[in-house]
Amino acid sequence: MPPKPLEPLAKKLMKGVIVVELLGVLGAYGLFHMMNNSRDFRNTVNRRFPSVLEVYYKSNEWAGIYGIRERDQEAWSAKRD
Repeated sequence: MPPKPLEPLAKKLMKGVIVVELLGVLGAYGLFHMMNNSRDFRNTVNRRFPSVLEVYYKSNEWAGIYGIRERDQEAWSAKRD
C-alpha cells in the first residue's frame, strides 16, 4: 500500500496559517483604530499594558505625527487634579 501524499495536509496547514495571520492583522488594526480614536481607551491601555501604548506612540512618531503623547499626559494629569 503506497503512503498517502502530504499535499492535503500541507494545504490545510497553509490555510490555517493564513487565517491566523489575517486574524492577527485585523486584531492589530482594530486595536490601533480604538487607540487612535479614544483617549480614555489609551488611558486604560496605559494602566494595563504600557508597552503596547509605547508602540502606538512610536508608530505615530515614525509616521510624522507628533504630540499625542504630550496631549494625553496633559489631559490625564488634569483629570487627576
